Amino acid sequence: MLQKGYVHVYTGNGKGKTTAMFGLALRACGLGLRVYIGQFIKSIEYSEVKAIRKNLPNVTVELYGVGCFIDREASQEDITAARNGLQRATQIVLSGEYDLVMLDEVNVALFYRMLRVDDVLELIGKKPTNVEMVLTGRGAPKELVAVADVVSDISEIKHYYAKGVLARDGIER
Repeated sequence: MLQKGYVHVYTGNGKGKTTAMFGLALRACGLGLRVYIGQFIKSIEYSEVKAIRKNLPNVTVELYGVGCFIDREASQEDITAARNGLQRATQIVLSGEYDLVMLDEVNVALFYRMLRVDDVLELIGKKPTNVEMVLTGRGAPKELVAVADVVSDISEIKHYYAKGVLARDGIER
């Protein structure tokens, strides 16, 4: 159990926000901490989730998405899934069962107005002092940046996506 839990925000246009989050989850597992990961806008179990489910019993992962909507407007179904996810995350934070709560791509859900910033700020305000939180995704709102204790802006300098290379199994997914 942590004595003091802080709030992290991993944002920016570069590759690695979710990867950094999973690295922290792995580190926490090494000390026996209990970790919860809620993935907003995702409904596909990528390789990292499969590995966690198979090998890391201290980590719980739940997906709060109904499909990829980045190339379209968020549907009412997407919005409902995100709001239900935030309700679930609130239950988790308040449950006392987890030391580290990670909300992957929550900033993207905020950007697409699937969630309200005030609701996420309210969750952070309710967080017990011993719970660590991580919020990831591009475009973190300035209000989250202001209340966070750690903010990492991961910028893209160069990426092979620009040359037409698609996401690769085991590397990006």
